[in-house]
Amino acid sequence: MENRYLFLFLASGIVNDEGFWLIGVKNSDLKILDDETLLECHRKELIGHESAKDILNAINLNLDNLMNDLKNNDFSLDQPPKGISFNIPLNFLESIFDFWLEKYKDKQLWEICLGLLKIRRRVSLSNLIKSESITGDSKKYAMEIENLHKYQPNMIKNKGSNEPMWK
Repeated sequence: MENRYLFLFLASGIVNDEGFWLIGVKNSDLKILDDETLLECHRKELIGHESAKDILNAINLNLDNLMNDLKNNDFSLDQPPKGISFNIPLNFLESIFDFWLEKYKDKQLWEICLGLLKIRRRVSLSNLIKSESITGDSKKYAMEIENLHKYQPNMIKNKGSNEPMWK
């Protein structure tokens, strides 16, 4: 019999002395605990199978958008062997996790936010907000979603290799 519930989780882990964050789903609490690469579980929610997959897809799309923005702005993050770079702070990932988990509770709100997230993949919502193309509640949620894409690491932008000073 297929399990009708899944654990949606946010955990930290380590592989080959490299830290990472992992957001995923498991069908049992023990499977999270038995994963020897995971160190600590920061969020864990038992929810329906389809709900967990929908929320995970939204979180992954949000993270893909964020990574693309960082890459387009010449920020290079460490590439862990698994999961998400430790360069992204835990509180930022928790905000993304909590936002999508909360929005899923209201189907109409979920559809609005997911639609905005898909638009965000192609164009910044800030521009649409400024041009007043988005109004009302959609504008409010667009600003929240845009804030979930505002992370910039405290590191030097990747400008390619530097030439030696003596040339």
